[in-house]
Amino acid sequence: MKQRLNPYQAAPETVKALMALEDHLAKSGLETSLYHLVKTRASQINGCAYCIHMHSREARARGETEERLYLLDAWRESPLYSERERAALAWTDSLTLIAETHAPDDVFEEVKKHFSDDEIVKLTVLIGAINTWNRLAISMRSVHPVKAPAAA
Repeated sequence: MKQRLNPYQAAPETVKALMALEDHLAKSGLETSLYHLVKTRASQINGCAYCIHMHSREARARGETEERLYLLDAWRESPLYSERERAALAWTDSLTLIAETHAPDDVFEEVKKHFSDDEIVKLTVLIGAINTWNRLAISMRSVHPVKAPAAA
């Protein structure tokens, strides 16, 4: 696959604005582990290899376990995620697939049990932001770094 264009070069001010939002969200008070689980999960749903690669690496660097990352695609069937994480992941799934789900009331009510109103807004913006990044990376055919194969 060949990259169509580099958004950082093509529209640096636009990407800079998106990066400012990222900086704000990273400091928003949501747990670092939750932040990376949400980003990785939305990227899985969207099929964004570039973002899955980036966010799973970042999550591991910040202490996330391999096991939880491997099982993230099947989070509903795994006991490894807290009730708060489950609510956030259900909200992530719902908003990432919003054309199909329309953000159902039962999913919102579960989020409301585990997050303050302020946190719900932050979580929702985080989900929107990663979906924007996914669309940018997928549409521009961004390619994640690949290590050269080891010599025989």
